Amino acid sequence: MSEVNVQIHASNHKQNKFNWRKGFIHLFPLPALAVYTLFIVYPILAAFSYSLFDWKGLQKGAFIGIGNFVKLFTTEPFNELFWNAFWHNWYYFILEMIVQNGIAFILAYVIFSKVKGAELFKMAYFLPRLLSVIVVGFLWKLMLNPNFGAVNVILKQVGLGDWARPWLGEPATALTAIILANCWFGIGFSVLILLAGLQSISQEVIEAARMDGVKGLRMIRSIIMPMMVQSLIIITVFTFVHAFEAFELIYAMQGSQGEPYHATDTLAVFFYRTAFGGSSGDGVAIGLGSALAVTLFFIIAALSAMFMAFVKKRDMEY
Repeated sequence: MSEVNVQIHASNHKQNKFNWRKGFIHLFPLPALAVYTLFIVYPILAAFSYSLFDWKGLQKGAFIGIGNFVKLFTTEPFNELFWNAFWHNWYYFILEMIVQNGIAFILAYVIFSKVKGAELFKMAYFLPRLLSVIVVGFLWKLMLNPNFGAVNVILKQVGLGDWARPWLGEPATALTAIILANCWFGIGFSVLILLAGLQSISQEVIEAARMDGVKGLRMIRSIIMPMMVQSLIIITVFTFVHAFEAFELIYAMQGSQGEPYHATDTLAVFFYRTAFGGSSGDGVAIGLGSALAVTLFFIIAALSAMFMAFVKKRDMEY
């Protein structure tokens, strides 16, 4: 009987030791969880809270419910500025998808084809990503200068002087110029994501297609693109989130006023100006800015969830 008790005691001791170790291991994520809560979760919840109150400068006033949202969508000039910035974000996204990811796919396919010096090309494409956004904005602002900028100088040198213009000074070209500068900056990241998708394709499938006479654009359209849909959707989600959060490069090149004539306004720039710098002659509007931040959060979260749901559905089908 005593031996049975000893065995039971030893078994309980081992189980308690195992449970203690298992519980101790679960403590390791706590520092990261605390940082995430402090800098991500708390600001989101605070923005939700601030959006429901009337603010007198930096002083919280009365609870007004959805009053700030109503003002944002129904009161001039805020409603006009919101929709202006909203469509600029969509333009940002579409142009990035076409230019940045289109060129990135071509470059990734060239590297995937194992051309000579492919590793060097991969490193060269990613180099701009190592620069600070502020540095990139300053460099491109110099290159787009209407008087001595490299872009206009090159155009004049090659006989296209009629194309030279104040790129950041005209409403028709300012946002496009900033987006193209961003494409130069971010193309390396897109190349890496798309290259990873290409390298996940079985070489046996590609070789079998070649033996059947499939090559060139037909190979890309019929074999490669369908087999890397997941990577394409992932890069689409990244591009969408980045486009709807666009702020740093615009701020570095044009400031927070959306110049010229709100032609470079995005939702993030409009939020910054509303919450911290005033808008259309108003002072700091924390409640209105918080309502705008909450709206932006729901736009990004909802559409990103739709993209990811599509990916999950496709994985279950295949």
